[in-house]
Amino acid sequence: MRSIRLCAAVVAALLVAACGSSGTTGSGALTWWHNGTSDPLKSLWQSVADGYHAAHPDVTISIDPIQNEQFQTKVPLALQSDSPPGLYQQWGGGGEASQIKSGKVLDLTSSVSSWIGPLGKAAEGWQVDGKQYGVPFDLHVVGFWYRKDLFQKAQITTPPATMADFYTDIDKLRAAGVTPVAIGSKDRWPDAFYWDYFAVRECSTDVVKQSIKAQKLDDPCWRKAGDDLTALLARKPFQEGFLGTPAQQGAGSSAGMVANGQAAMELQGDWEPGTMAALTEDKDFASKLGWFPFPTIEGGAGDPGVTLGGGDGFSCTTAAPPSCPDFLKYIDGAEVQTKLAAAGIGLPVNPDAASALKDPTLRQVFDFSRKATYIQTYLDIALPTSVGQALDDAIANFVAGKGTPASVAATVGQAATGDR
Repeated sequence: MRSIRLCAAVVAALLVAACGSSGTTGSGALTWWHNGTSDPLKSLWQSVADGYHAAHPDVTISIDPIQNEQFQTKVPLALQSDSPPGLYQQWGGGGEASQIKSGKVLDLTSSVSSWIGPLGKAAEGWQVDGKQYGVPFDLHVVGFWYRKDLFQKAQITTPPATMADFYTDIDKLRAAGVTPVAIGSKDRWPDAFYWDYFAVRECSTDVVKQSIKAQKLDDPCWRKAGDDLTALLARKPFQEGFLGTPAQQGAGSSAGMVANGQAAMELQGDWEPGTMAALTEDKDFASKLGWFPFPTIEGGAGDPGVTLGGGDGFSCTTAAPPSCPDFLKYIDGAEVQTKLAAAGIGLPVNPDAASALKDPTLRQVFDFSRKATYIQTYLDIALPTSVGQALDDAIANFVAGKGTPASVAATVGQAATGDR
């Protein structure tokens, strides 16, 4: 879902990455499913395959680009068949945990142990019970993108660090005649960012992990997240008619509002500047943007160093030739990672490619992600697909005035019961 939005933000012109893998790979044909169905991502992945084949002529890579939305149905069916692809796009979390039950997702733990360390916290989202069943190739982090000029207009000198500061700044922006926060609730998924963040601020990391594994949100901290969202909504921080505003389509979208100076900030991922570029005629808009992490909550049990995020990655199957893990190493090598980062395809998971991030604000986001104590995968991705979707729907309905904090938290357990 989030990956497909990134493709629109990617700049063109990519060269074949120089090869950097070494070691014994084993011969064979590797079938590769990815979601790069259009350029420039489609061409980039072809160049990566060509580069690897040039270094390893005994390995043939057959690419099958698949529409992003089709992965939810095609992958489970393929894993039930006798001929799954050797390599397929993977978002980790609950979807991955469900897939390994097929017995056909390769345990990569030992084959990547010698090189995965520098990926840091980013790799944890592709682990199940401490074992590595997938490897990310990019990282996404959610935080507030804001207009420095509108903050200055409201006499806000520093971004808010706490929710108390945040509420004070909302009042200052309103007093200055500025819409404080834009949100694209028509698309529903942006609403979940708020509830998810309140949850990781109110719940300890251990409680979050245990609750996701059990698929039950019965700790009181989960209801506190709903209470916090209730308090935020009562402040009326969003634009008029926000329930009918799209997130990224057109200049009137929530991203377009911030890009054109019609709202002061938006809670979104690192893809935001790339999305905004097509929504404004202001070629200098990026210099007016700043970024800050989601504020802390006084008394919350959550670690303030936790950030919400996700990313894109790949898993090998038991049908893959021995070269599959080495091909993942090649993708996460500095040269391919630099190409991905330069193209604007998320934040690099390899820190050696950080120099390709020319936008200083994006570099700030990357540096923040490296210092995060834990990167909590979006809850709809962390949970099994159907359960995560039920949670997103409950949150969107809650933002629209339907439901209670308790009913949102109860949704996960109810959906999980039906999913079993």
